[in-house]
Amino acid sequence: MSEVTSDRPAQGSGELKRVMGPKLLLLFIVGDILGTGVYALTGDVAAEVGGAAWAPFLAAFAVATLTAFSYLELVTKYPTAGGAATFIHKAFGIHFVTFIVAFAVMASGITSASTASRAFAGFLRDGLQTGWDDSSPALLLIALGFMTVIGLINLRGVGESVKANVVLTLVELSGLLMIIFIGLYAMTQGRADFSRVIVFDSPDEKGTFLAITSATALAFFAMIGFEDSVNMAEETTDPARDFPRMMLTGLGLAAVIYTLVSITAVALVPVGQLVGGEQSALTQVVAVGAPDLPFDRIFPWIGMFAVANTALINMLMASRLVYGMAKQQVLPPGLGRVHAARQTPWVAIIFTTLVSYALITYVTLDSASEVVSLLGGTTALLLLVVFVVVNAAVLVLRKDHVDHKHFVAPWGLPILGAVTSAFLVGPWARSAEQQQQYVIAGGLLLLGIILWVITWVINRAVYGRRTFMRDPEHIDHE
Repeated sequence: MSEVTSDRPAQGSGELKRVMGPKLLLLFIVGDILGTGVYALTGDVAAEVGGAAWAPFLAAFAVATLTAFSYLELVTKYPTAGGAATFIHKAFGIHFVTFIVAFAVMASGITSASTASRAFAGFLRDGLQTGWDDSSPALLLIALGFMTVIGLINLRGVGESVKANVVLTLVELSGLLMIIFIGLYAMTQGRADFSRVIVFDSPDEKGTFLAITSATALAFFAMIGFEDSVNMAEETTDPARDFPRMMLTGLGLAAVIYTLVSITAVALVPVGQLVGGEQSALTQVVAVGAPDLPFDRIFPWIGMFAVANTALINMLMASRLVYGMAKQQVLPPGLGRVHAARQTPWVAIIFTTLVSYALITYVTLDSASEVVSLLGGTTALLLLVVFVVVNAAVLVLRKDHVDHKHFVAPWGLPILGAVTSAFLVGPWARSAEQQQQYVIAGGLLLLGIILWVITWVINRAVYGRRTFMRDPEHIDHE
């Protein structure tokens, strides 16, 4: 890892207020990573590889860390809000590519929130102890109702602060620590069988490498979120000094927690029972590990809170990205309308909510038992494609020199990051059931291209020429 100094660009009067020190930045990063991924997908990952469910999480951590080095070089070199779209536009200057990347990030927010909505329905089922299975129509109705509530909150206006994120992070973390401590308690009571965690068993009789690859592509959903933190660069007191330490520390903490949670889950509940049961995987773990304590009635409500936070943050981001792209004249201008009283992008919010309805309904009716893994896997797929381009952008921008010192990733890491991310995009990284992720991701990007063409036609008619995204870093990416 290359060293950086605390030098940073001078702060002008037009900049955002720099209020985030290293501790708040670390909590923001950890809070962004923790959430729906591990709460909802632990059982699905175990179903791919058997008891060695910890291996895909560690592999996903390794791949994410490679790309994190690239983000660190870019965010300390260009400490402005805007994220991947800004970096890629600086590197390649191709407006359509910039648009597709921004739209892919927006789409990943919708698929992530949709994943959270189905996980929310599952945890509500656990909390109410209804006994519904995954194919129950009630889960679909709850998921759609949940997204409606998220949309209404979004319409009303949510002033989200970093301090509020600290509280949410602590609640999410408490549920995961509960799992780990219950595992230790169960071990003292003789209820844990840790011999299972070294047993590899692929249901599709794939080789070990391909099975772990497939599970890693799914587990990668649990590691995303760190890339959102680059949008806080203008509000960090010293980006060049704090981002490298805090982002890598946050990823490391998440990897340790995920590994311990996955080991505990497999040690307490046989893999075959973790998926498709009447309770969510981690709720089963709590019930088996501490049957004489009331944790199995408490945990589902913590899980609901964790995934609800994920959904709200992602739908805020998605709707603001749609609004920003409409204002930049690369999406139909109607999507940029703001509510007169609430001052929220109401058309963009309705649009993203309707897309989430379509996703949840389509996947549920087509494959009820695979809803969470399909939507979560699609989120990972979209972001892995973005990561390939971001890693390439780092190499292109090496020739661009700035007047302040910044983090420099070791030369070979962006190449490894691009190669490993591209490898996880391929069809060999998905089971036959997971191939549908390409259909979902492709459909979302096709929707973006159609809207882009419509906008091109409108701009041509109104202005007599094409207009494009002029300044990607000014897209509002909450």
